[in-house]
Amino acid sequence: MSSMKSWGCAGLWALAVLAGCSGDKAGRQPVAQPEPIGDRPAAPESIRPQRAEAEKVKELDLNRDYKPDVWTYFVEAAGPDGQARERRVRKEIDFNGDGRVDITQYFNERDEKVRETMDQDFDGKVDSVLYYEKSVNVRTERDVDGNGRADVWLYYEKGKLARKERDTNGDGKVDNWEYWEGGQVDRIGDDLDGDGNVDRWTKNPNAR
Repeated sequence: MSSMKSWGCAGLWALAVLAGCSGDKAGRQPVAQPEPIGDRPAAPESIRPQRAEAEKVKELDLNRDYKPDVWTYFVEAAGPDGQARERRVRKEIDFNGDGRVDITQYFNERDEKVRETMDQDFDGKVDSVLYYEKSVNVRTERDVDGNGRADVWLYYEKGKLARKERDTNGDGKVDNWEYWEGGQVDRIGDDLDGDGNVDRWTKNPNAR
C-alpha cells in the first residue's frame, strides 16, 4: 500500500495541534492569500472568449469528421526584423468531438504558452486554469464547486507539485495547505480561526 493510500488509516499520522500561543504558528508559513471576495457574485469565465476584431482564425479538422476541432487565432504584429507577420495569440480545442471548445491556450509575443483554460464538465465555463512560465506549468487553479471562483491552488517547482492550497469553506480565503516533498505529502496545515495562519499541523510520519 502506498503512503498516500494509507492516509486514512488510524495511527498513521502524528498530529501536532499547535494552537493558542505565538510559538504554535512558527515554522514555514503559507504564502500570501488571494483577496477575500466574500459574497460577491461570481462571474464564471467562458471557455471560448469573444473574438477580437483584429484576430484572424485558421480552422483544422484533425479527426476528419468534416467539422473543425482546432481554432488558432492570429493578429498582425511586427517581427524581430520589423517586418509584419502573423502572431499566434490563442488556440481553442474541441477535445471530445462534440463541436464545442474544451481547452483554450493563450500565447505571448514569443509564442510561449502562458495560460491554459479547461472546461472539464463541458458546460462552456472554465473549471481549471493553468499558468505557465517559459511554457512550463508553475501554477494551477481549480473551481471545484462550480461557483466561478477558484477554491484549489496547486504550485509546482521544477515540474513537481510543491504545495496545494484549498478554500474549504467557500469564503474566498485559503484555509488548508499541503506541502509536498519527494513526491509525497510532508505535512498539512489547517487554519481553524480564519486569520490566514496555520493553527494545526498534521505531519506525515512516513515523510523522508
